[in-house]
Parts: sequence; structure tokens; C-alpha cells
Amino acid sequence: MLELRPTCENCDKPLPPESEEAMICAYECTFCVECVETLLENVCPNCGGGFERRPIRPKAEVMQNPPKGNRVYKPLDFNTFQSLKETNKSIHPKDR
Repeated sequence: MLELRPTCENCDKPLPPESEEAMICAYECTFCVECVETLLENVCPNCGGGFERRPIRPKAEVMQNPPKGNRVYKPLDFNTFQSLKETNKSIHPKDR
């Protein structure tokens, strides 16, 4: 079951369970759509994978299975990330 992390790992923007702005990679690294599109260019800084919109859990299910609340906040180190991004941004995530 998805953790539904509550914030963007980079900018700390709130991303509640019903957010349509939450993006996740295959490992559930969670970023807001703005960071994914403008800074990350669809390259996860943690694993190099791509992003998809996080599914929205139905409200009744959120009540029965609440988010774990694991806030991860580690703003991007652009110097370290730049090489990973340049290597991967032009390669479709399925081909990375």
C-alpha cells in the first residue's frame, strides 16, 4: 500500500492524500508536479527513474488506511543531481 507521503521532498509543499499535484517514482519518492517538471525534468534525484501521478486513495479508504505520514525533506543538491539529470532526461523512463 502506498505511504502517501505528505510533502514534496524538495520544496516541502503539502501533498495531502487527495492532492492531484503529487508525483511518485517506483520507490515512492514524492515530489510536487512543479518540481518534477521544472527542476527534475522527470528524473528522480534518488534513483534516476521517472515519475507518474500518485493515485488518489478514496476518502473511505484513507479513513481505514491512513497515510503513514513519513515526511521526507531533503532539498535537492543541484551540483550532485546535474550529472544524473543530464544523463537521463532525454531517455524515456522505460528505457533507463
